[in-house]
Amino acid sequence: MVFRDTRAKIIYKNNEQIEGIRRSSVLAAQTLKVVAPFVKAGVTTQYLNDICKQYMYDNKAKAATLGYHGYPKETCISVNDVICHGIPGKYELRDGDILNIDVTTILDGYFGDTSSMFTVGEVTDHAKKLILSTKECLNIGIRQCYEGNKIGQIGVEIDKYAKSLGYSVVYEFCGHGVGLKFHEEPEVNHSTPEDMGPEMKAGMIFTIEPMINAGKARSKVDKKDNWTARTIDGKLSAQFEHTICVTKTLPFVLTDVDNEYEIPTSVY
Repeated sequence: MVFRDTRAKIIYKNNEQIEGIRRSSVLAAQTLKVVAPFVKAGVTTQYLNDICKQYMYDNKAKAATLGYHGYPKETCISVNDVICHGIPGKYELRDGDILNIDVTTILDGYFGDTSSMFTVGEVTDHAKKLILSTKECLNIGIRQCYEGNKIGQIGVEIDKYAKSLGYSVVYEFCGHGVGLKFHEEPEVNHSTPEDMGPEMKAGMIFTIEPMINAGKARSKVDKKDNWTARTIDGKLSAQFEHTICVTKTLPFVLTDVDNEYEIPTSVY
């Protein structure tokens, strides 16, 4: 969710800032790798949160989510029909569950934001397909990140692909600028009309985080906590997220620690 300041302008980062944001982004991604072996049946989402929390603190970072507009935990952990902002707690993971863990670190004043999907035990083929398709939606969005392209084209291409598979794209939550603050301009929607938004330029840093639903696109927020956003029809949802820096050539995926994406030789 983006709490927008409509007076804000896009911040184009310099090389020093990009390096600081990259270090924080790498730490966020490494946090997900550290917690991965503990994602199994019988483990509570609070336990997973605590592992992430400790790793961040051990590396002299803190969690951006804790206390942000009153959010009570260091991560968001969204299970099955939860689209985003799932609050870690007493829920024990079960065989067949799918879940997203979302981590945003603050390291030396810089923010890095990423999330990934995890599975518990043997999940259905339907769930596997949704997860793989959502990851491809992220890849499709990243391929749109080049100078001169409109930011809205990210959502155009994601929406086109997801709907071709019979899925829906959540439009009530979006990606966002990040780096010097948790949420900055520009807003990065994952379902947009053609030719929308500002042109991308080198030094622009933002997240792409498509939330793809197996059923209807809309969400409902739990009244008991005013955070947990679920699919309106109870069907599964999946999400992947990377922090991207636009360069003169290739997109620089700052949260990529698995060498999935080619690294540009320079930003400017």
